[in-house]
Amino acid sequence: MATGVQARVLIVARDDLLAGPLADGLDRLGWRTITARGPYAAVASLTDLQIEAAIVDLRHGGEETLGLARRLKAACAPRRLPVIGIGGPDPALATHGFDLTLAAPLHPAQAAMRLETLVRIAVAEEEYELRHETFSAHGHRMQMPEADVSPFRVLAVGEPAPQFLALANALKAAGADVVGAFTAYTAFDYLHERAFDAVVLWAGEAPQEAMSIAAGLRRNTRLFHTPALLYMQREAAVTISEAYHRGISDVASPETPEDETAWRIVELARSYRRGVLARQALERVRGSGLMDPATGLFTRDLFAAHLARLAQASRVRNRPLSVCVLKVADRPDVREARAGGWLDRAMPQIGSMIGRLVRVEDTAARLAPEVFALALPATAHAAARAAGERIGAVMACTAFQAGEGKPPFVVEFDVGVAEVGGPDTVGQALEEAAGQAAKRLAG
Repeated sequence: MATGVQARVLIVARDDLLAGPLADGLDRLGWRTITARGPYAAVASLTDLQIEAAIVDLRHGGEETLGLARRLKAACAPRRLPVIGIGGPDPALATHGFDLTLAAPLHPAQAAMRLETLVRIAVAEEEYELRHETFSAHGHRMQMPEADVSPFRVLAVGEPAPQFLALANALKAAGADVVGAFTAYTAFDYLHERAFDAVVLWAGEAPQEAMSIAAGLRRNTRLFHTPALLYMQREAAVTISEAYHRGISDVASPETPEDETAWRIVELARSYRRGVLARQALERVRGSGLMDPATGLFTRDLFAAHLARLAQASRVRNRPLSVCVLKVADRPDVREARAGGWLDRAMPQIGSMIGRLVRVEDTAARLAPEVFALALPATAHAAARAAGERIGAVMACTAFQAGEGKPPFVVEFDVGVAEVGGPDTVGQALEEAAGQAAKRLAG
């Protein structure tokens, strides 16, 4: 790990056979790592560092290694720590606290993708706990949706090659429901009609078609998180590295035993369902009756109460917290739209767009008729700035009606961002962010 750079991932491994290349690759991808050689060093490293996730090499397993996931999670509590195990097929690992188990060797790009997903799920689950407290204090109890305990639903896409059929049979033996699609068109028909927990893509002789399906998943907001395993020949034109960088969740070959590949798919599906449950729980907030009726966002008072709770939790959990203020920029066409009442008419759509553009674990609020705010848990200043600018860029590409015979107007935002230092600095951070937005307006 580079000196002065905060580590994000703890790798627990007795040697560098797997850990060395993985650590180097994750460091290059922005997931700075620190390596511990044993359980005691691993637990000790969590005391002061803002570790977001852990990866445990299970090759030299034993009872001590199997129990490490729970020990690491307990050491980080109340911060939720996702723990990934690198090992072979063993369904019992889930009962030992491992959030996901992946097969060795683990490609850095594959690890980074799974880390991103698991960390977001952990933050979303923390956010649900906090919102439950905030809403309970305001007389509304949030109800956690029931977990889906039905068999995992897997879509298998590709030509009916013998190896692919054998994999489908192995998935069925593992308790999954498998639906087959021979073409990309049929696959997307199924994906739009039904909900799947994982997708298996058979590359065969034409890997580019499989990659186009994977790209389609990543371009669709509803399907974005759906994991995809690429089943491809070792001599395929698409490299493993390229596949991971283009959104594939895991890669297997016909030489991989079918039961191992089926286990890897089931593991991806299990992780995916946990994320779905966390997102569904937070999305239920919109129908609480406590939200701003026009935009569906948090009201000013509700936001203030929740932000105070977020600030307290961020200190206890040793996570960063940032706030972002978005103020409608004063432009000639906006002034005209405001005078004609068209800006007020557009505000419900603007607020709804902001609510859809933030992550489900973020809190978006309407502070004033033309001022919005975001509370971004587990987010440092630079990332919060990027989030605010991204929302502004999307909004600047949207035209709103300005009345018959008049050209549409565009809303731009003046953006201010501040990182919350602690519970006592919440008001100061909001004032700082609002002041930045006002200075941009003055400029």
